[in-house]
Order: sequence, then structure tokens, then C-alpha cells
Amino acid sequence: MRRVKRATGNEPLRRAASRALVAGAAALALLGACAGGDDSRAGPGAMTDAERAAQVAALFDAGVYFCPMDLDVRSNEPGFCPRCRMALVMGLPEPFDYAMDVTVTPERLEPGGTARLDFAVRDPWEDRPVTDFEIMHERPFHLFVMSQDLEHFAHVHPTRDSDTDNFRIDLDLPGAGLYQVLADFYPVGGTPQLIAHSFIVPGGGLEPAVVGVDYTAPRQGENLRVELVTEPAEPIAGQETELYFTVSPAEGLEPYIGAWGHMLAVSDDLIDTVHGHPFIADGGPEMLFHLTFPRPRNYRVWVQFQRDGVVNTVHFDIPAKALTF
Repeated sequence: MRRVKRATGNEPLRRAASRALVAGAAALALLGACAGGDDSRAGPGAMTDAERAAQVAALFDAGVYFCPMDLDVRSNEPGFCPRCRMALVMGLPEPFDYAMDVTVTPERLEPGGTARLDFAVRDPWEDRPVTDFEIMHERPFHLFVMSQDLEHFAHVHPTRDSDTDNFRIDLDLPGAGLYQVLADFYPVGGTPQLIAHSFIVPGGGLEPAVVGVDYTAPRQGENLRVELVTEPAEPIAGQETELYFTVSPAEGLEPYIGAWGHMLAVSDDLIDTVHGHPFIADGGPEMLFHLTFPRPRNYRVWVQFQRDGVVNTVHFDIPAKALTF
């Protein structure tokens, strides 16, 4: 009963989502919608890579503007992405993977200590150092940090080292074990990159995190409460899940580094990571995110919202089930 009541409370947002999808389809009726992600993990009826590439090419030829961060955001006119505020572009380079070297010091890390990470990005053609980056969400370089047990999470922003021109940051290490960092940046002339790197703090085991099934109870942040309803109620791996977040109180809600909310979903074995922003948000109490869980696993989903200058970070543990017939 509680789930049904809360789902009904999100009905205005559901109607808004439906209107947004219909409007987008009408604007690009001759071309249709382009699905994202790896089709090898998608559900029945999903586009193949070849079909997706052909449709994106058709959109480029038709003079459609894209958001380089969210390719499903499109317009017939230049402007800015309503989700991340990046300038829309007409046509994107081929999505080559850039290389990233990470130097971790000191050589022996200690639980409870700190680690300095130095990031050097190289281009995929001539292996040259990359020093020019687009600004994404008000920063040139974003970094997500997760401990192996998923109890430690940070969304931080390395800064430029004046001597090397690389990005550098000092990280707290609350315990032993493996740490994974996820670098998010956009080289000028390239496409947005999301690159993972791991390092180990000696003294702990390497067992996978224990992520439970806990996403129906509200979460309390620093100065707001967050509730979640998913559609479907039991997410299916490889198929899109709608995540309806309700925050209260909504008074004083502010954009946080260029978006009304930020989301990072990580599988319990640290293999899959998905970063996203609201599909629909207007500064009110309700926000809609879209998320496709790549595999049948348990996922920890962190969300961040800012209110009255305070960043609230909460998480929900969501199981993604295998599709059955």
C-alpha cells in the first residue's frame, strides 16, 4: 500500500515525463528516438549498434543539435542542454577512448591516511599529452571515489598542477582494501570520457561488497529527506528503469555544479558504473532519472542534491533482476 500511495503522489511527474517524450518524438518524427548503451545488454527489441549508428548519422545529416553528454537531448536549433547546461553541438567526433595514467603516492598507503593522485591524459592518435578540456558541470575534471565495501563515496574535483599541467588531488583513505576512482572529463576535440582506475590500501581482503535490497525507505541527508519510487517496482537488467525521487523540504533547492541532481550507480562487484542526471527536473520536489542496470546484480545508487548551500548525498541499494519469460 505504501508503494502505491507514493507512486500516486508522483503522478504529475509521470505525466510530465510522458509529455516530454511525446514532444521529442514529434519534433524528430521522421527519425525516431535513438537508444543508448551497449545493445548486447539491452532487452528484447533494442536497437543494434549498426541501427543506432545509422540513426545517429541520419540525425547529423538532418542538422540536429546534440548534447555531447546526453545524446538523447536534441534540438533543431542551437542552445544549451536542459540537464547539464552544456552547449548543443551539430555533429560529434568519433568516440575514441583516451588513455589516462594515474600516479599514486606515497608508494605504501595506510588506512586512515591520504593518497595523492596525479592524472595525465593522452590522446588516442599520437599519444600526446592532453591539456585542453571542455567545462562540464562547471568543472573540467570530475572524480568519483568508491571504497571496495561501497561504504565510502566522494564526488570531488581535481585541480591543475602548475608544474605538470596534470590534474591532481589528495584523497582520504578511511580504511584498507581496494579503492576505485572514476574520472569524468571531456577533451577538446574529442568526446566525453569516463575512465576507471583502482588502487589498493594494504591490510584488508578483496571480497565483493555486501549490497542489500533497500530502496523503499526514505533517506535523510544533511538538510533534506529523499524518497524513491522505481518503475517498474522490480527493475530488470538491460531494460530502462525510471527512478522518481521526491525531496523534502524543496524550499531552498539549488543546482549543484550545473544540474538539479547527480546520480552514480555501481554494481556490488565494482564492474558496472553508470553516471546520470535528471531526465526531468525544474527545481521542484520531484525529479525523474532514467537508468539501465547493465547486469543482474545488486547496485548501490548514490544521488546528490543541494539545498541552501549544503550538498546532500544519500544512497539506495537496488537489485536488478534477470529477464524471465
